Amino acid sequence: MIDKHADRPPPVSLLDAFYYWLKLGFISFGGPAGQISMMHQELVEKRRWISEHRFLHALNYTMVLPGPEAQQLATYIGWL
Repeated sequence: MIDKHADRPPPVSLLDAFYYWLKLGFISFGGPAGQISMMHQELVEKRRWISEHRFLHALNYTMVLPGPEAQQLATYIGWL
C-alpha cells in the first residue's frame, strides 16, 4: 500500500506562519512576480512548507482566476 501522505511537510506553527507572511507583506520589491518568486524560494526550497508539485498546481490555478496572482497564491498557501 502506498502512503499518500509520506511527502507531507510537518505542521507549521501559527507564529512562524504569521512572521513569514508579515515579512513578505513588507517586502514588496518586484511586484507580484517578485513575491511569487520569493514565496517559491522560501516556502518550497528553504522551509519546505509546501511541495513543488502543490505550489505549481496552486500557481497554475491562480493564473486562471482574475485578480493578483501573488495575493491569491498567498491566500491559498495560508489556507493550506
